[in-house]
Amino acid sequence: MAYALASVARGRPVRTVCEVLGVARSNIMTMRSRAPDWSDRRRAAKSPAADAEVVSEVKAVITSRPSYRYIRVWGIVHNARRSQGRSAVNGKRIYQIMRDNKLLLPQRNLRRNDTRAHDGRVAVDASDIRWCSDGFEITCWNKERVRVDFTQDCCDREAIGWVATTRGIDSILVKDMLITAIEQRFGQIYAVPRAIEFLTDNGSYYTAKEVRDLAKSLNIKPVTTPIES
Repeated sequence: MAYALASVARGRPVRTVCEVLGVARSNIMTMRSRAPDWSDRRRAAKSPAADAEVVSEVKAVITSRPSYRYIRVWGIVHNARRSQGRSAVNGKRIYQIMRDNKLLLPQRNLRRNDTRAHDGRVAVDASDIRWCSDGFEITCWNKERVRVDFTQDCCDREAIGWVATTRGIDSILVKDMLITAIEQRFGQIYAVPRAIEFLTDNGSYYTAKEVRDLAKSLNIKPVTTPIES
Protein backbone atom coordinates (compact mmCIF):
# COMPACT_ATOMS: atom_id res chain seq x y z
CA MET A 1 0.00 0.00 0.00
CA ALA A 2 2.84 2.37 0.84
CA TYR A 3 4.50 1.54 -2.49
CA ALA A 4 1.27 2.30 -4.33
CA LEU A 5 1.01 5.71 -2.62
CA ALA A 6 4.62 6.46 -3.42
CA SER A 7 4.12 5.50 -7.06
CA VAL A 8 1.07 7.76 -7.27
CA ALA A 9 3.02 10.58 -5.63
CA ARG A 10 5.71 10.24 -8.34
CA GLY A 11 3.10 11.00 -11.00
CA ARG A 12 2.23 7.53 -12.22
CA PRO A 13 -1.42 7.05 -13.22
CA VAL A 14 -3.52 5.92 -10.28
CA ARG A 15 -5.54 3.44 -12.32
CA THR A 16 -2.43 1.75 -13.74
CA VAL A 17 -0.74 1.43 -10.35
CA CYS A 18 -3.88 0.00 -8.74
CA GLU A 19 -4.42 -2.53 -11.55
CA VAL A 20 -0.80 -3.75 -11.33
CA LEU A 21 -0.90 -4.14 -7.54
CA GLY A 22 -4.49 -5.45 -7.43
CA VAL A 23 -5.71 -2.85 -4.93
CA ALA A 24 -8.87 -0.74 -4.94
CA ARG A 25 -8.45 2.66 -6.58
CA SER A 26 -11.08 4.17 -4.26
CA ASN A 27 -9.05 3.12 -1.21
CA ILE A 28 -5.88 4.75 -2.58
CA MET A 29 -7.73 7.98 -3.33
CA THR A 30 -9.22 8.02 0.17
CA MET A 31 -5.79 7.57 1.76
CA ARG A 32 -4.35 10.37 -0.39
CA SER A 33 -7.06 12.80 0.73
CA ARG A 34 -6.55 12.21 4.46
CA ALA A 35 -5.18 15.02 6.61
CA PRO A 36 -1.59 14.71 7.89
CA ASP A 37 -2.82 14.39 11.48
CA TRP A 38 -5.37 11.64 10.68
CA SER A 39 -5.47 8.69 13.07
CA ASP A 40 -7.55 5.55 13.21
CA ARG A 41 -10.04 6.15 16.00
CA ARG A 42 -11.74 2.80 15.75
CA ARG A 43 -11.70 1.03 19.10
CA ALA A 44 -9.26 -1.77 19.50
CA ALA A 45 -10.55 -5.26 20.19
CA LYS A 46 -11.36 -5.90 23.81
CA SER A 47 -8.84 -7.89 25.77
CA PRO A 48 -9.70 -11.32 27.20
CA ALA A 49 -9.47 -9.80 30.68
CA ALA A 50 -12.12 -7.21 29.79
CA ASP A 51 -14.35 -9.93 28.39
CA ALA A 52 -13.88 -12.02 31.52
CA GLU A 53 -15.02 -9.06 33.60
CA VAL A 54 -18.19 -8.67 31.54
CA VAL A 55 -18.82 -12.44 31.69
CA SER A 56 -18.76 -12.33 35.48
CA GLU A 57 -21.23 -9.43 35.48
CA VAL A 58 -23.52 -11.27 33.08
CA LYS A 59 -23.39 -14.45 35.16
CA ALA A 60 -24.27 -12.46 38.26
CA VAL A 61 -27.39 -11.13 36.51
CA ILE A 62 -28.63 -14.43 35.10
CA THR A 63 -28.02 -16.19 38.41
CA SER A 64 -30.66 -14.02 40.05
CA ARG A 65 -32.80 -13.65 36.91
CA PRO A 66 -32.47 -16.87 34.90
CA SER A 67 -35.45 -16.06 32.63
CA TYR A 68 -33.88 -12.85 31.29
CA ARG A 69 -32.72 -12.77 27.70
CA TYR A 70 -29.65 -10.90 26.50
CA ILE A 71 -31.37 -7.56 25.89
CA ARG A 72 -32.60 -7.34 29.51
CA VAL A 73 -29.27 -8.60 30.81
CA TRP A 74 -27.55 -5.87 28.82
CA GLY A 75 -29.88 -3.25 30.33
CA ILE A 76 -28.99 -4.26 33.89
CA VAL A 77 -25.25 -4.43 33.17
CA HIS A 78 -25.37 -1.11 31.32
CA ASN A 79 -27.23 0.70 34.13
CA ALA A 80 -24.94 -0.75 36.79
CA ARG A 81 -21.83 0.38 34.94
CA ARG A 82 -23.25 3.85 34.32
CA SER A 83 -24.14 4.31 37.99
CA GLN A 84 -20.58 3.32 38.92
CA GLY A 85 -19.00 5.71 36.41
CA ARG A 86 -17.57 2.89 34.30
CA SER A 87 -17.54 2.54 30.53
CA ALA A 88 -20.72 1.28 28.92
CA VAL A 89 -21.04 -2.08 27.18
CA ASN A 90 -22.61 -2.41 23.76
CA GLY A 91 -25.66 -4.65 23.49
CA LYS A 92 -24.14 -6.58 20.58
CA ARG A 93 -21.07 -7.32 22.68
CA ILE A 94 -23.27 -8.70 25.47
CA TYR A 95 -24.98 -10.95 22.92
CA GLN A 96 -21.64 -12.19 21.53
CA ILE A 97 -20.26 -12.87 25.00
CA MET A 98 -23.39 -14.75 26.07
CA ARG A 99 -23.42 -16.69 22.81
CA ASP A 100 -19.73 -17.67 23.05
CA ASN A 101 -20.15 -18.74 26.68
CA LYS A 102 -23.44 -20.59 26.01
CA LEU A 103 -25.41 -18.32 28.32
CA LEU A 104 -28.26 -17.54 25.92
CA LEU A 105 -31.71 -18.97 26.54
CA PRO A 106 -33.09 -21.36 23.88
CA GLN A 107 -34.91 -19.68 21.02
CA ARG A 108 -38.65 -19.41 21.43
CA ASN A 109 -40.72 -21.60 19.16
CA LEU A 110 -42.66 -18.86 17.39
CA ARG A 111 -44.69 -21.32 15.37
CA ARG A 112 -47.76 -22.67 17.07
CA ASN A 113 -47.60 -26.41 17.65
CA ASP A 114 -50.62 -27.71 15.80
CA THR A 115 -51.84 -31.10 16.95
CA ARG A 116 -54.42 -31.50 14.20
CA ALA A 117 -53.71 -34.47 11.96
CA HIS A 118 -53.96 -34.05 8.22
CA ASP A 119 -54.13 -37.22 6.15
CA GLY A 120 -54.93 -35.44 2.89
CA ARG A 121 -58.58 -36.58 2.75
CA VAL A 122 -61.00 -33.69 2.40
CA ALA A 123 -63.89 -35.47 0.66
CA VAL A 124 -66.74 -36.93 2.69
CA ASP A 125 -69.32 -39.63 1.89
CA ALA A 126 -72.47 -37.48 2.06
CA SER A 127 -73.49 -33.94 1.17
CA ASP A 128 -73.80 -31.13 3.69
CA ILE A 129 -71.34 -32.68 6.14
CA ARG A 130 -68.31 -30.59 5.22
CA TRP A 131 -68.03 -27.50 3.07
CA CYS A 132 -64.70 -26.03 2.01
CA SER A 133 -63.77 -22.58 0.80
CA ASP A 134 -60.87 -21.10 -1.11
CA GLY A 135 -60.12 -18.34 -3.60
CA PHE A 136 -58.33 -17.53 -6.83
CA GLU A 137 -57.56 -14.58 -9.12
CA ILE A 138 -58.44 -13.88 -12.74
CA THR A 139 -56.35 -11.39 -14.72
CA CYS A 140 -58.55 -9.55 -17.22
CA TRP A 141 -57.63 -8.09 -20.61
CA ASN A 142 -57.50 -4.60 -19.12
CA LYS A 143 -54.93 -5.83 -16.53
CA GLU A 144 -57.44 -5.66 -13.67
CA ARG A 145 -57.53 -8.60 -11.30
CA VAL A 146 -60.80 -10.15 -10.22
CA ARG A 147 -60.60 -12.04 -6.93
CA VAL A 148 -63.08 -14.86 -6.48
CA ASP A 149 -63.87 -16.77 -3.31
CA PHE A 150 -66.17 -19.80 -3.36
CA THR A 151 -67.77 -22.38 -1.07
CA GLN A 152 -67.94 -25.97 -2.28
CA ASP A 153 -69.49 -29.12 -0.88
CA CYS A 154 -66.76 -31.68 -0.16
CA CYS A 155 -68.98 -34.57 -1.32
CA ASP A 156 -70.79 -33.56 -4.53
CA ARG A 157 -68.27 -30.76 -5.35
CA GLU A 158 -71.03 -28.28 -6.14
CA ALA A 159 -70.08 -24.61 -5.80
CA ILE A 160 -72.93 -23.46 -3.60
CA GLY A 161 -71.79 -19.91 -2.98
CA TRP A 162 -69.31 -17.42 -4.36
CA VAL A 163 -68.30 -13.76 -4.33
CA ALA A 164 -66.12 -11.74 -6.71
CA THR A 165 -64.46 -8.33 -6.42
CA THR A 166 -61.71 -6.25 -7.99
CA ARG A 167 -60.55 -5.36 -4.49
CA GLY A 168 -59.44 -7.73 -1.77
CA ILE A 169 -61.55 -10.45 -0.19
CA ASP A 170 -62.56 -9.42 3.32
CA SER A 171 -64.65 -10.81 6.17
CA ILE A 172 -67.82 -9.03 4.97
CA LEU A 173 -67.70 -10.84 1.62
CA VAL A 174 -67.02 -14.17 3.32
CA LYS A 175 -70.08 -13.71 5.54
CA ASP A 176 -72.22 -12.89 2.50
CA MET A 177 -70.89 -15.97 0.73
CA LEU A 178 -71.65 -18.20 3.71
CA ILE A 179 -75.24 -16.95 3.95
CA THR A 180 -75.67 -17.44 0.18
CA ALA A 181 -74.44 -21.04 0.48
CA ILE A 182 -76.92 -21.80 3.26
CA GLU A 183 -79.79 -20.30 1.28
CA GLN A 184 -78.75 -22.29 -1.78
CA ARG A 185 -78.92 -25.59 0.12
CA PHE A 186 -81.58 -25.01 2.77
CA GLY A 187 -83.49 -21.88 1.84
CA GLN A 188 -83.92 -18.91 4.13
CA ILE A 189 -83.38 -20.37 7.58
CA TYR A 190 -81.75 -19.12 10.75
CA ALA A 191 -79.49 -22.16 11.19
CA VAL A 192 -78.70 -25.38 9.35
CA PRO A 193 -80.48 -28.47 10.71
CA ARG A 194 -77.23 -30.24 11.60
CA ALA A 195 -73.69 -29.02 12.18
CA ILE A 196 -71.61 -28.62 9.01
CA GLU A 197 -67.85 -28.22 9.00
CA PHE A 198 -66.55 -25.15 7.16
CA LEU A 199 -63.01 -26.04 6.09
CA THR A 200 -60.68 -23.18 5.11
CA ASP A 201 -57.05 -22.19 5.27
CA ASN A 202 -55.75 -19.70 7.85
CA GLY A 203 -56.50 -16.55 5.85
CA SER A 204 -57.33 -13.52 7.97
CA TYR A 205 -60.79 -13.13 6.38
CA TYR A 206 -61.64 -16.72 7.36
CA THR A 207 -60.29 -16.53 10.91
CA ALA A 208 -61.84 -13.11 11.62
CA LYS A 209 -63.94 -13.09 14.78
CA GLU A 210 -67.07 -11.82 13.03
CA VAL A 211 -66.91 -14.65 10.49
CA ARG A 212 -66.44 -17.32 13.14
CA ASP A 213 -69.22 -15.86 15.31
CA LEU A 214 -71.63 -15.82 12.36
CA ALA A 215 -70.74 -19.39 11.40
CA LYS A 216 -71.32 -20.67 14.92
CA SER A 217 -74.66 -18.87 15.15
CA LEU A 218 -75.74 -20.68 11.97
CA ASN A 219 -74.62 -24.09 13.32
CA ILE A 220 -71.56 -24.04 11.06
CA LYS A 221 -68.33 -25.33 12.61
CA PRO A 222 -65.25 -23.37 11.40
CA VAL A 223 -62.26 -25.69 10.79
CA THR A 224 -58.89 -24.49 9.50
CA THR A 225 -56.22 -26.67 7.91
CA PRO A 226 -52.90 -27.17 9.73
CA ILE A 227 -50.24 -24.64 8.74
CA GLU A 228 -48.17 -25.83 5.73
CA SER A 229 -50.32 -28.94 5.37
